[in-house]
Amino acid sequence: MSAPSSGHGKTAIAVGLLAAMASRGVPTAGFKVGPDHTDAAYLGLAAGRPGRNLDPRLVGAQRIAPLFGHGASGAQLSVIEGAMGLFDSLTGQPEIDGTAAVAAALRAPVALVVDVAAMGHSLAALVHGFRMFDEMVHLGGVILNRVASPRHEQMLRSALDDIGMPVLGALRRGDLPNVLPSRAHGVVPVAHRTVEAGRAVRRLGEAVAQSLDLDRLMALAASAPALPGPLWTPAEAGEPVEMRPVVALAGGPGAFYTYVETAELLTAAGADVVIVDPLRDETLPPGTRALIVGSGLPEGYAEELSANRRLCAGVAQLARDGWPVVAEGVALPWLGRELDGRAMCGVLDITGVTGEQTVAGYREATAPGTSVLAPAGARITGYKQHRAVVTPRAGAAPAWTWSGGNPEGFVWRQVHASQLGLHWAAAPEIAKRVVAAAVAGPAQQPQMAGPSMPMNNVPMNSVPMNNPVPQMTGPAPQVAQPMPMAAQGMPGPVPAGAPGGGPVPAMAHGSGPMPGAGGAAPAGPISGPQPAGSPPDPAPAPGQAPGMASPDGYAAMPQSEGYGAMPQADGYAVMPQADGYAGMPQSEGYAGMAAPPNGPAPQRPGSGMPNGGPIHGGPHSGAADNRPTSDIQIPS
Repeated sequence: MSAPSSGHGKTAIAVGLLAAMASRGVPTAGFKVGPDHTDAAYLGLAAGRPGRNLDPRLVGAQRIAPLFGHGASGAQLSVIEGAMGLFDSLTGQPEIDGTAAVAAALRAPVALVVDVAAMGHSLAALVHGFRMFDEMVHLGGVILNRVASPRHEQMLRSALDDIGMPVLGALRRGDLPNVLPSRAHGVVPVAHRTVEAGRAVRRLGEAVAQSLDLDRLMALAASAPALPGPLWTPAEAGEPVEMRPVVALAGGPGAFYTYVETAELLTAAGADVVIVDPLRDETLPPGTRALIVGSGLPEGYAEELSANRRLCAGVAQLARDGWPVVAEGVALPWLGRELDGRAMCGVLDITGVTGEQTVAGYREATAPGTSVLAPAGARITGYKQHRAVVTPRAGAAPAWTWSGGNPEGFVWRQVHASQLGLHWAAAPEIAKRVVAAAVAGPAQQPQMAGPSMPMNNVPMNSVPMNNPVPQMTGPAPQVAQPMPMAAQGMPGPVPAGAPGGGPVPAMAHGSGPMPGAGGAAPAGPISGPQPAGSPPDPAPAPGQAPGMASPDGYAAMPQSEGYGAMPQADGYAVMPQADGYAGMPQSEGYAGMAAPPNGPAPQRPGSGMPNGGPIHGGPHSGAADNRPTSDIQIPS
């Protein structure tokens, strides 16, 4: 399901199509191209099973087809929602990671959603151009959105009939309700199974069922050929350990705050995965030996995170005791002393302030030292999208380094915290390392074992992950029986060999062939180098928060799923919000300083001062951020 650009309504129609088919009793599965957690969550809510992401940049092009086949096992219809326009790409390399590239790799037919409110016969020229642009992409039909009148619809159908392009349905102006919750809430309405989210999905399903030719869409999906190669399996994480440690994974009963494969890999590696919601749960699950907080937790919940003081104290104690804690995205400032003046967990000696621009981009990151997540020298591609600026940016032992930018994040004891989000399917060994560390218990200082020498430029997927974790003397703590995911209402992992796991019809959107699609993983880095030609990030002006500069020279970009206006070379263009979502939220300036939770006061990374010591370099100290060139800075 794609479109000429963002803003044509493809998200609402994709969600509605899944809901409409699910209401007919058709087993469905929903996928999102790219790293967007929010759209994937709503697609999953409509399908009745976890929504998944297909991102060649994060997992490698060769894993797209296996991951899709795994996620679609047991489904009769899979709907893949594209990102941006059919031939667009956030990195400027649509032949690698664009929507068209994913459609070509899966050989999935494309349904093109077009907002025709201001179009006539020119629609035929537009559609013909999309059909002929890439011979590897099969454009199977067009969905007309915002048709003005019956006469308008007849004119458009006649124009498309002249070029032999089927019309799969038509929605009048107002037929597609603008009901999806604001993107400011991110995954939370789905994770919390709110009435608002459920009602939105139901109304979209009703609108699509009345306006689209569902039988013709099903036939189009059935035309997709069988997928080549084997399915992906979480067993790539390795043999499970004998002891099943409790690993707390942030999320809610309706969705995780990370990619679904993370839970599947942890389970395959031997963990009992139990959900903990930082916004609602006041304590960690009984017997927790590791905590994972993914990048899907929205940034706009500083007040709720701060108000949950009991959980903050529990997380701080878990980290200080030396158990593994992996934090991505807003979880980094959550582990700090404060965010926007609100008290946080106090594990790291950092402060966070929400800026007015969103920083977004992929990173080919290198682990400068050994941590619970990776050995020194391991490389992996991640994605970051945040407005929070933390000070200092990195500790004495950074989490990641990358070309063209300063180190970022913190490694302290068995804490690994950064604003970079990872897709663990790209490196299943991560789950094995985390589970092994949880079994071994608090690591001996300074860090868990790994290669004795730094291994520069060693891809993560080529480094053995069987280095033993130092064992503590004495018996391991007793682990309480956890409540499994199914008991909490969370859909469990879909087994690779589930019934109906053969060839699955799919609908998508696509570009040129993907290098290595369906083949073995390359021995080199998981993703290629970042696109060249972007200008370097400037140092912030005096008195300006790091990373908030917006220089001229950024290429004009379309609106990406409602994230706000992209910087133009001649200023900021006001663009419509895509797919009915509201714009990025404005931060609230909360007053007051935070005190760390009670308990022992070990040395914390950052300023090098013990608990309660001064923080050097506040959020407006003027320290250069020097973000690498693939960042996109988006005004709110």
